[in-house]
Amino acid sequence: MPAPISERKLANAIRVLSFDAVQKANSGHPGAPMGMADIAEVLWRKFLKHNPADPNWHNRDRFVLSNGHGSMLIYSLLHLSGYDVSVDDLKGFRQLHSKTPGHPELGYTPGVETTTGPLGQGIANAVGFAIAEKTLAAQFNRDGHNVVDHHTYAFLGDGCLMEGISHEVCSLAGTLALGKLVFFYDDNGISIDGNVEGWFTDDTEARFKSYGWQVIKVDGHDTAAITQATEQAIAETAKPSLIICKTTIGAGSPNKQGLAASHGAPLGDDEIALTRDALSWKHAPFELDDEIYEAWDAKAKGDVQQKNWDADFEAYKKAYPELAAELSRRLNGELPADFASQAQAYIQQTQEAGGDVASRKASQNAINSLQPLLPELLGGSADLAGSNLTLFKGAKGIEKDADGNYIYYGVREFGMTAIANGIALHGGFIPYVATFLMFMEYARNAVRMGALMKQRVIHVYTHDSIGLGEDGPTHQPVEQLTSLRTTPNLRTWRPCDATESASAWVEAIKSENNPSALIFSRQSLPHQARDSEQVANITKGGYILAKEQGELQAIIIATGSEVGLAMEAYEALSANGVGVRVVSMPCAEIFVEQEASYREAVLPANIRARVAVEAAHVDYWYKFVGLDGKVIGMTTYGESAPASDLYKEFGITTDAVIEAVNSLV
Repeated sequence: MPAPISERKLANAIRVLSFDAVQKANSGHPGAPMGMADIAEVLWRKFLKHNPADPNWHNRDRFVLSNGHGSMLIYSLLHLSGYDVSVDDLKGFRQLHSKTPGHPELGYTPGVETTTGPLGQGIANAVGFAIAEKTLAAQFNRDGHNVVDHHTYAFLGDGCLMEGISHEVCSLAGTLALGKLVFFYDDNGISIDGNVEGWFTDDTEARFKSYGWQVIKVDGHDTAAITQATEQAIAETAKPSLIICKTTIGAGSPNKQGLAASHGAPLGDDEIALTRDALSWKHAPFELDDEIYEAWDAKAKGDVQQKNWDADFEAYKKAYPELAAELSRRLNGELPADFASQAQAYIQQTQEAGGDVASRKASQNAINSLQPLLPELLGGSADLAGSNLTLFKGAKGIEKDADGNYIYYGVREFGMTAIANGIALHGGFIPYVATFLMFMEYARNAVRMGALMKQRVIHVYTHDSIGLGEDGPTHQPVEQLTSLRTTPNLRTWRPCDATESASAWVEAIKSENNPSALIFSRQSLPHQARDSEQVANITKGGYILAKEQGELQAIIIATGSEVGLAMEAYEALSANGVGVRVVSMPCAEIFVEQEASYREAVLPANIRARVAVEAAHVDYWYKFVGLDGKVIGMTTYGESAPASDLYKEFGITTDAVIEAVNSLV
């Protein structure tokens, strides 16, 4: 009987696949996969609960490669353990439309849970996974029926811990006592610029202990020690765990291990030959023994694990049929069958009720009405709940020993947003997060990552313009709306009253493959009269709010608080015989997706006299008014003063709109 294959040889399979793929692509990062191979072998073969035949099994453990530049590590693991990632896929590393892009990307590779690469955000996604698991378990598990029960594991490197987001999210994870969260830190002391001792001397152990984490230190190449540390981490249910693994980057390379030279460049043919000899690896590139595949194959084990869970869930369905149906609905991302009709009824009621109201308050009214229909709405704000108005009736903060439906994120805009991406990725929740529009800048890259991954996250941004007043230019957004609107796959809504606010919320909830940014005012906004067709047309992103009297001569386009100015100008211009219409455009991205005939009906091409008005940067609107149109808005930063004074100071007034239209007609 042949001797059992050694764990080191199984780890070496990761090393050789990784450096072979990087070499073939002539691009990539071999150092991290080679350095973390022993850790990965232990976690994936001994502990990770997953089924390669069903990568989306709900109760699988989640694995995140936060140091995503080492992507060949996860691709090798997926290939070896039996996922639909072939040798040819590995050979296509970093090539167009391959399953193995330069950094792990959601949707390209079965088994990849999240898109990583911007360092630190994978950590935050993992915290989101753990929050979702713990909260969903508290809502649905019953005695003897732990149908939501999995761990979240993440690999991370020095760069992840240097990024400020790591502090934001790891601090919160400790506070929330996320005991099923386990991080493996690749402590190799090397980043792109060389030895990190020149710029990163933190006491990481003390840092994480201060957050309330369990910290374990091991030799990252000692499989017995890694195994014991992982067991200890799993046994600790009251704290998240950080396993600090002292490793050698590029381990196995005779001349490049321990050096920055192995971090972000191919080893080179000569060094690969030497590395093969050092590892006693006799095979040609991308060739492995059958015994290696047999030892790595996780399909049979995963099938048993999933079937055991299936049996448990069947018992749960018999004991708690309503809970089981609700859990299945939520995990499948389905809205309740009656949601659309009830949501539409709420929108119509809002229109009929009328009344002037700040759109941030209209947003809170919408949350209060929609949340009872959608228990999966999981809200939160970055220490601004009283200003963002994101708390709803029945909101209960998530704490370490209690379930809840609202997250007090503290002043952590970036971490909050990346955590919400993780919550959405996990399934079972529709997260919304909130801050002032100006502080979207702190979260910008996480907003982009959510859009890249097409996740249903709702970003609530209030205090949307100079209209917030006395706090001044540090808090008054100018260019942020343009930044959001030009982000692919993100839908940005700036409603003008309570009806548009309600519609924006409903559309954001229904938007399965798009995150949404909902932009709300601090100040009160006037209610606008509409018929049923106009209410329906809000969902098209732009529509005729006020039709011209007589022949159409000019068009005013406006959003948010400036729709009120546009309507005042409309009344005055119409009284003077000018044939002008007002187009409210709460979501320009959706408007441009409409059929050409609808867009032409709203904005006829032959009408060149167009004026756009918005208390934000003017440049965005020239795509709608043309170079011969006019835009009334901001080209500078704001000032500290009451809102009414600021609108006059910057020329965003009814008189300015009237003058602009008259100059074009």
